[in-house]
Amino acid sequence: MKKIKPTTAAGKFYTNNKDELSAQIDFFIANNTHDYKYNTRAIIVPHAGYIYSGQLACNGFQYLDKTIKNIFVIAPPHYVAVKNIALSIFEKWSTPLGEFDVNQEINTELVEKFGCEFEDDAFVNEHSIEVQLPFLQKFLPHVKIVPILAGHSYEKLTKIIAHYWQDSENAFVISSDLSHFYDTVQARKLDNTTAEMIETKNMEKFDHEQACGGVGIRALVNFAKNKNYSLIRVGMTNSGDITGDTSSVVGYGSWLLYEGAKNSFIKKYFSNFVVETCKKSILSGLHQKIPQCENTPAVFNQAGACFVTLEKNGDLRGCIGSILAHRPLIEDLVKNAQNSAFSDPRFQPLKKDEFKDLSIDVSLLSEPEKMNFDNEADLLAQIKPFVDGLIIKDRNHQSVYLPSVWEQLPDKVTFLNSLKIKAGLTPKYFSSTFEAYRFTTEYIKSE
Repeated sequence: MKKIKPTTAAGKFYTNNKDELSAQIDFFIANNTHDYKYNTRAIIVPHAGYIYSGQLACNGFQYLDKTIKNIFVIAPPHYVAVKNIALSIFEKWSTPLGEFDVNQEINTELVEKFGCEFEDDAFVNEHSIEVQLPFLQKFLPHVKIVPILAGHSYEKLTKIIAHYWQDSENAFVISSDLSHFYDTVQARKLDNTTAEMIETKNMEKFDHEQACGGVGIRALVNFAKNKNYSLIRVGMTNSGDITGDTSSVVGYGSWLLYEGAKNSFIKKYFSNFVVETCKKSILSGLHQKIPQCENTPAVFNQAGACFVTLEKNGDLRGCIGSILAHRPLIEDLVKNAQNSAFSDPRFQPLKKDEFKDLSIDVSLLSEPEKMNFDNEADLLAQIKPFVDGLIIKDRNHQSVYLPSVWEQLPDKVTFLNSLKIKAGLTPKYFSSTFEAYRFTTEYIKSE
C-alpha cells in the first residue's frame, strides 16, 4: 500500500468540502486579471488562507506552462525546524480535490546529488505546500510533485533549481507570504522594499522577517540573476485589504519568472500600452488634467526609468527622461511624457494644434553599469557603438546620451567628445576622477 499524506490544511486554510473548494477556485479563475500572455516555469505565490490570498495565488498559477510534468513546490517550514533541505517520503499527497503522485525518482536524485534529507515529521502538519495543491489540481492535474521544505541553504537550492531547469518538463512554485503583523502602512513599506529586492535581483540586505519563504525566494532570485532572467510582478496585497483590519496584517506578493530582461518583456507585450500612456499623458496636460492610471498591468508598478522623445514632422520637439529607476514605471512614463511636451527648456510648451503631427518614441533604460578603465583609450575600447548608452560624470559635470545618438555620431571619439561638451567639459578633458556608466535601452517607436 502506498504511503499517502492526508490533508491537514483543509478546514483551516481552505474548505474541506470538495464541491465548495472547486467552486471557490473556479471563482478565483473567473476573476484573474490576465495581464500577461506569457507562460512560465517558475512562480512565487502566497500560502495564506484562501479568503486572504487565494485570488492572488490563483492569479500567479494561471501563468504556469500547461505542458509541465513535474512541479517542485518549495516552501518554508512553520512547525518543525529544518536546517537542510527536507523531502517527503510520502508517495502521494491528498486534498479534497484528489491526489498527486510524488516523483520519488527526483527525490532519490536530490538525496544522492545534493545531500537533501527525508524529514517527514516536518511535513505532517505543514500547510505551506498543501495550500498550493488545489490550484495545481485545477491548472495542471496531470503533474507529479516534488514537495520541498527549505531550511537555510538558498545556495544549495539555487543549484537544485539550475540543475532541474535544464529539463523543460520541470517547473517551480515558490510558496511564501511577505511581512507579518505590522500595520498596513509599515507592511506596505516593507513589502515594497522586498518587491524592489526581488525585481532588481539584489537580495544582499534581505532580512528573514521580510518573507517567511525567504530561502525559496532568494534561491529563485539568485538563479534568475545568474541567467539574466527577470521576476515580473503579478500583484501585491495584504490581509487588511480583505478584512478591513489594518492594525496587524500579513503581506502577499506574486511574481512570474521571465526568461529575459524586464524591458524586453514590456516591449514585446506592452509597446502599444506604453505609447498610449504617453499620448494620454500629453493630452491630459493640454487640457490641464492629471491623468489617471487605472487598470495598469502590475509590471508597470515595478520601478523603471525611461526617456520620452517627441518629434514633429521628423524634427525633435522634446526629450526628457530618467537615468535611474526611482519610481514606478507608469509614473515615469506619465511624468516624462508631460515634461517632454511642456518642460523641455529647448522648446516652447507644446500647443494643441501640434499634437496631431507628433510622433512619440520611448526608451526603456536598463540599470547603469559602472565602467572600470585605466585611461580614455581603455574607456573607448570598451564602449559598444549602437548598443551602449553612456553617462559621464566628473565632480559637478554630468551628461547622458541614449544609444539612439549613435545614429548621428557613429564614431566613438566623436560620440564621447560630444558628450563631454554636453556636460560642460572640453573635448580633450580627462581626469583621475572621470566616471562613466553604460546602459542599454529597449526602443519603442510609435506607429
